[in-house]
Amino acid sequence: MIRKVYRAVAAICLSCSAAVAIADTTEAACEIYPRGEDHTDVFLPCTFSQRQGYITINRGDGVTHQLSPEGDAPGYFADQHGRSVIRQSGLGDQGQIFRFPEESIYLYWNADRLTVSADDSGTAPFSTQDFDATTRLRCRRAGQQAFASCPAGIVRMEHSQASITVQNQHGEQFTINFMSDYVNATNRELSSRLEGDTWILNFDDGEVWEVPIAAIEGG
Repeated sequence: MIRKVYRAVAAICLSCSAAVAIADTTEAACEIYPRGEDHTDVFLPCTFSQRQGYITINRGDGVTHQLSPEGDAPGYFADQHGRSVIRQSGLGDQGQIFRFPEESIYLYWNADRLTVSADDSGTAPFSTQDFDATTRLRCRRAGQQAFASCPAGIVRMEHSQASITVQNQHGEQFTINFMSDYVNATNRELSSRLEGDTWILNFDDGEVWEVPIAAIEGG
């Protein structure tokens, strides 16, 4: 009798474990940055699984990362090859960052970021399905000397006004509003000045952006 009860409980536990395994696996989108690089063209589908602290990332290019917790401090792992990996939360509620010795993976929970037309492939995750236009803008993070190129989606309005949603080098998205009598950004403080035909934006966190008037007005 005891053996029958044990088997029944074991069967129930196995069913629960299977349900948890399914619930803990999610479709995602991964950006792969080579070490030391500030931009990338590698943006591919992936899946993220986490069970009792152990993480598996299956990438669309066939690469699999199996991460095991390492030490007592949260966020430190070792992969299946014994290499140290650090998990960071620099994407907020949009995803997680995994730092490997040779590359970094920016993993986003929203897999729809991959759905862009061929004409928008260079400005992912922004698409002309959602914006009046897409482009890449000159951007520079705090402490960086050279400018990089960051994607942007543009919504144009009357009287040469526009709201431009951008994604910075950390994968964070925010909107810059170019109105007739002011320039501001969501959840960020900035100072702006017009030099020739380009707006120069200096953010309090040290980021610098350059936005041509042509991007705002569509010229």
